[in-house]
Amino acid sequence: MAQFVKPVGDALADKVYLGGALLTVVGYVLYAEVQRLNSAHGAREEAEEALDAAVRRLDHEVQRLNSVLRPRAGEVVTPRQLEDEFEEALEAGGHVRLTAMGFTGETFAAPLKNILQGLSENRLRTVSLRVLVPDFTREIEVPGLVGADGKAGDSPEFRARLRHQTAEYESNLKYQIGRMAVARRGTLTVEFRVLHMSPSLKLYFINDDVVYEGIYDKIDLRPDPWTTGTPDRSGPETADGRLLDLIGYDSLLTRWSFDGGGHARTIIMRRRELFETLWKAARELPDAA
Repeated sequence: MAQFVKPVGDALADKVYLGGALLTVVGYVLYAEVQRLNSAHGAREEAEEALDAAVRRLDHEVQRLNSVLRPRAGEVVTPRQLEDEFEEALEAGGHVRLTAMGFTGETFAAPLKNILQGLSENRLRTVSLRVLVPDFTREIEVPGLVGADGKAGDSPEFRARLRHQTAEYESNLKYQIGRMAVARRGTLTVEFRVLHMSPSLKLYFINDDVVYEGIYDKIDLRPDPWTTGTPDRSGPETADGRLLDLIGYDSLLTRWSFDGGGHARTIIMRRRELFETLWKAARELPDAA
């Protein structure tokens, strides 16, 4: 009581007799003050608990939305979801490493060109792009030419076209280097390499913790505009020759991320080791001219 009302403290210190009326008033004042303090403390606790509960709900909702919007490890997704994650990673800024292995680089370069052009200003952003594609300067059967006997062979004309397409995708990405610098969107490096191989596996890496993989699961056999009706050409009979082309622009992809558990991390490390081994063995993209 003495801590709240000084006269009461003084009275108690001097052992002065207090009348019942005064004690009643003092008791009521003290009771009201204690109730007020308790109410304020309770309200503060309730507010803190409500805020904490709201934060937990918000965090839970964010995690739920992320789980819905972002594919789980090992989930099959469309190429559109890969493009969305490219854009998300690039907008986050910092040092972003995007890597691909495919046919001509079309499904990597085409969407990235548009994404890079639409990035927000961030002079500290650094982007590194690497693309590994087949070496179309050397003979290859897939993609190639299927002759009248049903056997696959090389198509120099088709390879030349593919070589020019790959060079165009490389040029489109390298053109963004200057555009990004001028617009203060960051620093960009682009590197294409080639290796003598038939395209079969599609690999896309986002930094070191996310991998998308798929296969070229469609084959297009169509008339060959360069060799139809020319049975005297060397190699397989091509009087009714058809181009053997691989289609993969709409192939489904499997997404693996480091936060998807031990199996997902093993897949990522093995795919990374595969790519890096092939990358080291590859050489620079030849001049299409």
